[in-house]
Amino acid sequence: MSETAGIDRIDRAVINAYQGGFPVVEAPFEPAAAALRDRGVEITAAELLERVRALDEEGTLTRFGALINAAEIGGAATLVAMHAPEDRFEEIAEAVNAHREVAHNYRREHPHLNMWFVVSVADPDAVERVLGEIEAETGQETYNLPKRREFRVEAKFLLEGPISEGDVDLSALGPAVEPTDRGTLTPAERDLVVEIQGGLPVSATPYADVADALGVDTGWVLETIKRFDAEGKVRRVGVIPNHYALGYTENGMTVWDVPDELLDTVGPKVAALGFVTHCYERPRHEGVWPYNFFAMTHGRSEAESDRRIRRVKSVMEEYWDVGADDWDSLFSTEILKKTGIRVDERAAANTE
Repeated sequence: MSETAGIDRIDRAVINAYQGGFPVVEAPFEPAAAALRDRGVEITAAELLERVRALDEEGTLTRFGALINAAEIGGAATLVAMHAPEDRFEEIAEAVNAHREVAHNYRREHPHLNMWFVVSVADPDAVERVLGEIEAETGQETYNLPKRREFRVEAKFLLEGPISEGDVDLSALGPAVEPTDRGTLTPAERDLVVEIQGGLPVSATPYADVADALGVDTGWVLETIKRFDAEGKVRRVGVIPNHYALGYTENGMTVWDVPDELLDTVGPKVAALGFVTHCYERPRHEGVWPYNFFAMTHGRSEAESDRRIRRVKSVMEEYWDVGADDWDSLFSTEILKKTGIRVDERAAANTE
């Protein structure tokens, strides 16, 4: 039986339709349900609410709400690779994971760099301190791979069934807003970020519930979330699936030594592939790590994952002669830590 055998047609439609583009209006389930009915999925607002609540409670979703773009909220995060000898792997993983700044840590298939973790800090200058401490504690060198350029971050996981393109977008609904170029947050905005980072209440009036919790007007919550969406502080609003629950168990990080002069061309082309969820330029480390381009793919089987990786390679080959040593694919084989990136601390440090 497949991972998604228990997800019926209407649930599939909901998951596909609203991994983004959920309305930012006081009663959002009404227009959201109407849009599904327009696509041939008969459902009322009350039924849609119950569907989302059930998917959330059973773990098919990680949450419902706004996906915060922490990079625009404050602080910094970076990807770090290191070598952990097999006879010391658990000891080193324990030392790394003991740092509260380490948000995610994975074992990945690579002959040398087999431990990959994310350091998230409120103060960007703290990254160097954390890595220095880890090196001193483990005796192993760390290789910092900060994001230099982001070509795509859109982790959508679609299923067979209605609305399989996932192209319902009602984000235009709601108050008209003007984006600002302000980099810092006001105290009220910080409080809003902290309140919604773990998801919105799954209720008929989620934004009003947030407003009640904060003691502010619902109109202000709607305007601020919609403005945050326009400014990039929120990547999207909708259902955030647990991709493992949807059967996307193959997590392949493909890495490429792209000629520097081709990055401006290759980056957007690879990012345009719908199954690529993350796509970045990162630095090389001479003699250890020759790759400057990362493209993350997910698949529901090894065969699907292989097909998607080959598709990335075929796009690359349209622009340069990709040799066997010019790329690699690192699959995660074990989750060592996954706690989140402490958006509240990063927001607090970036508040006026």
